[in-house]
Amino acid sequence: MLDSVFFEQVFWGNSVKAYCLFGGILLFGLIFKRIFSRILSKLLFKLFSRFSQQSHDGAFVSLLVKPIETLILLTTLYLSINQLKHPLEVAVFHYSKLIDKVKVAVPVSIGDCIDRIFLFMIILSAFWIILRIIDFISHVLLFRASLTDNKSDDQLVPFLKELFKTLVIFIGFFTLLGFVFEVNVLTLITGLGIGGIAIALAAKESLENLIGSFTIFLDKPFVVGDLVRVDGVEGTIEKVGFRSTRIRTSEKTLATIPNRGMIDGVLENLSLRNSRKVNFTIGLTYETNAASLREIVSDIENYIHNHQGTNTDGNASFKSFGDSGLNVEVTYFVTVLDFAQFLKIRQEINLEIMDIVMRNQSDFAYPTQRLISDKTTAVEQPKEVGNDATD
Repeated sequence: MLDSVFFEQVFWGNSVKAYCLFGGILLFGLIFKRIFSRILSKLLFKLFSRFSQQSHDGAFVSLLVKPIETLILLTTLYLSINQLKHPLEVAVFHYSKLIDKVKVAVPVSIGDCIDRIFLFMIILSAFWIILRIIDFISHVLLFRASLTDNKSDDQLVPFLKELFKTLVIFIGFFTLLGFVFEVNVLTLITGLGIGGIAIALAAKESLENLIGSFTIFLDKPFVVGDLVRVDGVEGTIEKVGFRSTRIRTSEKTLATIPNRGMIDGVLENLSLRNSRKVNFTIGLTYETNAASLREIVSDIENYIHNHQGTNTDGNASFKSFGDSGLNVEVTYFVTVLDFAQFLKIRQEINLEIMDIVMRNQSDFAYPTQRLISDKTTAVEQPKEVGNDATD
């Protein structure tokens, strides 16, 4: 009897029982929120166990623990606070509302404000969970895509992930407007009118880039992992997004190019080439006679044709008379696409060209100048300032 009387005592507008329920619910939620979040995550994973095929429960739980924990914490706070009456029933302001064509002042209490805040946070937490589920689905799909040789699915999965997450955020935004702020969403959308047209015009470039991303997926000029060159930028495709494509350059920097530029500009897919071209010019000294020059050109061309790393399209030819030497142009195609192997083959050919030149009693030319002066024997010419000559 005394216990019931004690719990019914009122302090600061609330009974002792209400304070005990407030503290008990709050304490219970804080202690067990992590345990309940893991249990709920594992129960929810059972819905996706067939889809995942492999054991991805660890990834699923790690993705969902935080949002579910937040949802449990918010629910606990809401239930605990609602055990109190004061000061939740205190009106903080009034607003006018038409009821049967009569303006009525409707009071808004602290409790009403808290209800709106918690509803806002709970809806956010619910959509956060949906976004994490999309992350998990994309994680499983990327794992499956890694098991195949086709790179198109590696490129498509991240794009679809961004697409669905954007749609969920869009739906979540209008859900908040409708349930929390009581906005008539249908009226809002249909009432945009000229404002909607202005927004569409402002978003014209973004829409063009979005259409460009769809064009990339349909036309497939490249896939993730391809080496491309576009607008002077050369690198490996890392990601194709809504608005732009990310390229990892040879300097290891990350270049971001709008999707419209990827399809409108001249794009070279270097990964689709069947060989690497090498072209350069060597200079031989003018002391090289015609017979030696013919032997050098012939030996270089034969070596290129017989090399295992090149095709038969290569050639060497006497190009021109240069300022310092005889110019011989060398062109060949390396059929090995691996860059490290390409460097080794190019080095082998360059060293062999050096040996060929030396074997044929010639040498490489370098920039030189020869000064020739006429010797005066009959009459000594006066020396002019600035015109000194040396033999």
